[in-house]
Amino acid sequence: MKLTQFLQSYNPKVVTRPYMIAEAGVNHEGSMDLAKRLIDEAAEGGAHAIKFQTYKAETIASKDSPYYWDISKEPTRSQFELFKKYDKFWKKEYEELARYCESAGIEFMSTPFDVESANFLNDLMSVFKISSSDLTNLPFIEHQCKFGKPIILSTGAAYKWEVMQAVETIEKFGNTLCLMHCVLNYPTMDENANLGMIKDMIRLFPNAVPGYSDHTLPKDMHTCEVATLLGAAVIEKHFSHDKTLPGNDHYHAMDKEDLKHFWQRMDRTFELMGTFEMKALESEAPARANARRSLVAARAIPAGKTIEMADLTWKRPASGISPKDIQQVIGKTAIKDIAEDDVMKWHFIS
Repeated sequence: MKLTQFLQSYNPKVVTRPYMIAEAGVNHEGSMDLAKRLIDEAAEGGAHAIKFQTYKAETIASKDSPYYWDISKEPTRSQFELFKKYDKFWKKEYEELARYCESAGIEFMSTPFDVESANFLNDLMSVFKISSSDLTNLPFIEHQCKFGKPIILSTGAAYKWEVMQAVETIEKFGNTLCLMHCVLNYPTMDENANLGMIKDMIRLFPNAVPGYSDHTLPKDMHTCEVATLLGAAVIEKHFSHDKTLPGNDHYHAMDKEDLKHFWQRMDRTFELMGTFEMKALESEAPARANARRSLVAARAIPAGKTIEMADLTWKRPASGISPKDIQQVIGKTAIKDIAEDDVMKWHFIS
């Protein structure tokens, strides 16, 4: 299912298995073969989409842009220098990757970081992803909204009023919106994940589809599972073919085995959740019949006696008159001798 279809079918009253986006970013490091390997492994792991990042260092960062990541994992201290390492792909390469995704059975996405990339990516994908870094870049948000496609917006490091301003901007254009809780720490420690914000996001923005962009260490993928249970319908997490590689987006990424493990956890979780409609289950029928109680004669009741409260008690099983109907029994007449401990039946009384 494409993300556009998923967003259209979203029901806020029902927790669903999430739409999973494998955020490959620039983990291809300029290699087309590696980019295609990432696509294949994301598809194998069960991701619905794979997302890249499209930028040129000169248009995304000035040469004096300090780092904000863990330099023990990524030693580059300049954003410009880091972006310059990985900005090798452009229109032709992304057209090839989009075609490859089609053949691999996975949806292609890429986050544009400038007007030119947004324009050519419009022909290649059905949704636009706006990163947390561009949440206050209202003119760029407006440019992407004009394509008339759904918008996925991450909210990392944002004040509430900034998110409101961005949402109001998008709502002016009428685009379907998926709003992603996100924490801009690379990596995000568990104590900083603040997944409870998802509930507040749902409360504040009821017309947006809730999602979660995750930067925690993958471990057992529990963070993404909890986010799903809190209502995140779309999950995005960095994706790598090798988490041991140096670099900013490898060490906190998931790989195909993490993805498979996540879906195994989801299968188990949704098996436990079962139906979202309150009802008695067929498997409970023996318990309904035998663990519930019936009215029972507390003492012998001779034929012709008017039944009073002292004549009755309640015991298992539920094969007789239910205790909820006791007021319909009191005051009635026994039409046969009823022995002590007999389960009361409607044909015993008139």
